Amino acid sequence: MTKFSNSEDLLMPAEWEKQKSTWIAWPHNKKDWPSKFDHIPEVFAEIIFYISKVQTVNILIQNSLLKKKATLVLKKFKVNFSNIKFTLCKTDRVWVRDSFPIFVKNNKNKKILINWNFNSWAKYKNFKKDNNIIIKIKKILKLNSISPKLYKKKVVLEGGAIDVNGKGVLITTEECLLSRVQQRNPGLKKHDYEKLFYDYFGVKKVLWLKKGIIGDDTHGHIDDLARFVSESKIFLAYERDKKDINYKILRNNFKIIKKLNKFRKFEIIKIPMPKAKYIEGTRVPASYLNFYIANKIVLVPTFKDKNDKLVLKIFKKHFKNRKIIPIDCSILIWGFGAIHCITQQEPK
Repeated sequence: MTKFSNSEDLLMPAEWEKQKSTWIAWPHNKKDWPSKFDHIPEVFAEIIFYISKVQTVNILIQNSLLKKKATLVLKKFKVNFSNIKFTLCKTDRVWVRDSFPIFVKNNKNKKILINWNFNSWAKYKNFKKDNNIIIKIKKILKLNSISPKLYKKKVVLEGGAIDVNGKGVLITTEECLLSRVQQRNPGLKKHDYEKLFYDYFGVKKVLWLKKGIIGDDTHGHIDDLARFVSESKIFLAYERDKKDINYKILRNNFKIIKKLNKFRKFEIIKIPMPKAKYIEGTRVPASYLNFYIANKIVLVPTFKDKNDKLVLKIFKKHFKNRKIIPIDCSILIWGFGAIHCITQQEPK
């Protein structure tokens, strides 16, 4: 068995820890938002506008022509260009939460890139460019990278499949990592993943939930479901409508977390779900849990839903030192992802 054995005490910082920058890829794949792509660059520009107020935003861009177009959209939004850096880097899609390497730190506080394999959620065929993002990033940042292997195979893992509290606890789902549907790593068991999380993220305890929400084409990503918002506090998606298919799934996850909580006292905050959202007859994975924490702000997806206001209130209550900014994601979600899916934090 190939292992790294965490000799450098690698640790993945929590999202709320001080960030150096946010990485984003500018949208270009029209197939991800059939018939609605024209609205998408403006949603990205709005997200970049708010983040660039508080930190650097690194934008991966396909080519110089698209850079010109993107610049015009960003100018319209009066984006702070002193905090914008473009990097020419070809991508298949924009979901850098999953395709981008993950930043960890070693015991000397040095950043290292963990280059997990990316195979487009074991669902789509075009992922070669996304899987090669690491090549460009290593060059630009001049950082060392590690490609985790187990049983002589590179391990597939997406950033949206896991969430950490920065103090040795990670949360994920069995549906995403262990199911035979969209199987990322055939043959890998719970203890294999737990070993990998210990070696590369410094994780001592894994909280395994069962299933993700309906409509999620990643098959069980945690960042629509449950997120750490502090060392000891978890936001958990909750559905009150008994007729909704998510009702049982989310109730079951709540029961699991309550059981696990007997040993570790996390404060669990229920976050209501928006009403089931359909676009062109397809249910999309609308969830308030797909938020992004930056240095002084939290960007929260909204869906023109009656629960938007209530959820924003909950966020304000639990993020007292950050400004809560709603972002209308009712069209962005047609790509089956929201704010967290399109961002990747680089710690300071």
